[in-house]
Amino acid sequence: MQVDPYAHEKGSGWVLFAWIMLAFAGVMNIAHGITALANSRFFTDDAVFVFGDLRTWGWITLIFGVVELFAAASVWRGGEFGRWVGILIAGLNAVAHLGTMQAYPFWSIVIIAFDVLVIYALAVYGGRRSET
Repeated sequence: MQVDPYAHEKGSGWVLFAWIMLAFAGVMNIAHGITALANSRFFTDDAVFVFGDLRTWGWITLIFGVVELFAAASVWRGGEFGRWVGILIAGLNAVAHLGTMQAYPFWSIVIIAFDVLVIYALAVYGGRRSET
């Protein structure tokens, strides 16, 4: 049986998409976390938080971004950790963006759609391994 060296495993594009989106979201969350920790004027001065303050949410966002980068690295290597943590993080991110729906409706819908696609990619294709 002849094997095509240029053939791709089914779903490899989906997993690549999930990896890129997790890594991008991780970098963006780290940037937002650092911005919040620096008490930047990027955020509104009179913001009201459900709990905590801007620094608390800065730390939460920063840690969330670091976990996303670890999950993305694990997905890149084909690890199960990245698959399951990526699904969890994408789900949490989608729920978090429901809270910004009123302020940024278009952006929130786009992010939620990307999160759903990441969940699909990791749930359906993330666990497949090529057999050699």
